Order: sequence, then structure tokens, then C-alpha cells
Amino acid sequence: MPRPVAEKRSRGRPRGTSQANEAASVQSLDRAIALMKLLSAGNGLSLTEISQQSGIAASTAYRMLTTLQAHGMVEFNEADQLWFIGIETFRMGAGFLRRRKLAEQGRAIIQDLMLESGETANLALADEDCVVFVSQVETHEAIRAFFRPGTRSPLHASGIGKAILAFTEARQRDALLKRLPLEVFTPKTHATRASLIADLIGIRARGFSVDDEERNLGMRCVAAAVFNEFGEPVGGVSISGPTVRMDDAKVASMGPRVRAAAAALTEAMGGVLPAAARAA
Repeated sequence: MPRPVAEKRSRGRPRGTSQANEAASVQSLDRAIALMKLLSAGNGLSLTEISQQSGIAASTAYRMLTTLQAHGMVEFNEADQLWFIGIETFRMGAGFLRRRKLAEQGRAIIQDLMLESGETANLALADEDCVVFVSQVETHEAIRAFFRPGTRSPLHASGIGKAILAFTEARQRDALLKRLPLEVFTPKTHATRASLIADLIGIRARGFSVDDEERNLGMRCVAAAVFNEFGEPVGGVSISGPTVRMDDAKVASMGPRVRAAAAALTEAMGGVLPAAARAA
């Protein structure tokens, strides 16, 4: 009696699927993600605005939005007929933050930094060639710095970004700098790798960085890196404020305090300070 021949099945793909169906599904997923990104960047959008800004037909966008709404990914306000990002996206984002424990462990630390400095205190994670701000405690001053959670800032033009670069392993840092576009935001932004590297050497020596109006004119920032269990910089803490309050004397006095706060957060996360950071 002949043996039954096992049906050959394609790896990683269930039976009954076709490349055409797969491509359509991926396109729908891409569009749905684009809609969520659009809503997360705004403060409520009408269906017309969503359609215009996304380039997706209003009828298609509406079907996607109602599907996302059923999963809590977006919300609709009947009163003003506006769509917003949903609570489930926050829960997912919180899951990412728990992976690093940075926001949870760092909240009390940046709260203390705000109270001591009188300036807005920030917490950010490294993400390729940028930092992403994940938590902030605002000062009560009328003129103050503000970064919406999720805001991205280039490494070369942010206090936390430069602190991360300063303590990144030399070969990895050099490879990153070769592909890092040094976008100029103000006359004080580092426009050449030579000037940036000179700044990084100073940051490494003292253990904290200064963003001296390099991202926004009239604003200064003092920052220090936070390290993981391998002594690698994975994020940082900072204080930010207007130059009229963040003068040289305040920067000099708060620099060691910000560095100490970053070291405390490193310890709370189970990280270790590299030898260069301990010597600073």
C-alpha cells in the first residue's frame, strides 16, 4: 500500500493566502498605522482633515478609523466631530517604557530636578540617530521649555543626545557620525563633525552636556546620560529653560546635580556607570 504523501506547505504563510491578498492586507495595515501617527501628532482632527493630510479617501479612512475605534486605538468625540488617538495606544507605549523601566524609575528623579532647579526636567530614550522624550515635569514659571511626550530631537542638537554620543563606544559613535546629517537649526548648532567631536570630548570629561541654544534660540539645556547594565548610554535626563534664567552660573551649578541624577537613575535601573563617567 503506497504511503500517503504529505502535502507540501509554504513556510511562514498559511494555506489559502495569495501574494495579492497579502499585499492588500499590508497596504491596509500601513494606512492604519499612518492614521494613528497622524492622530497622535494632533489635538483632534475631523474626517476631512484626516483624509486631506493622509491622502486616503474619506470613505476608506472612515472604515479604518471605526475598526481602530473598536479596538480602542482611536476615539471619536461626538460633540465636536473630531477623532483622537485612543487609550490603547498609550497602554502599548507604556509597555515599551516598562521594558526599559526608565520612565517609571525616573519620574521621582526628574521631579526633584525640577524642584531644585526651578526649570522643566526631562527624560528621553535613545532611538537610532535621535532621542525621544518620554516624560517631563514642567516648571511653574510662565516662560518654560515644553516637549510633548514622543517628541524626537536629533542627537547632535540636544543636550541628552550629545551626552549619549559622548559616552557611546568610539567605533560605534564614529560610524553613527558618518551617517548623521548635521541639520542646522540655529546659528549655534554644530554644523561640522569637528566642532561636534570637540564638544563631545568636553562633555565626556565633565560628565554632563550643555545645549546652548543649539536646537532653539533663547533656550538652554543641561543633560547627562543614563546607562544600561553593560555601561552603554540608553537615554538621559535634562533640565531646560530660557537663557535669561539658565545663565553660566546656573549651568555650572546644576551640571553636577544633573549628572548625579542620571547616575541615580542608572543605579535604579540596574545599570552601571562606565569608567569614563565615574571619573568625570
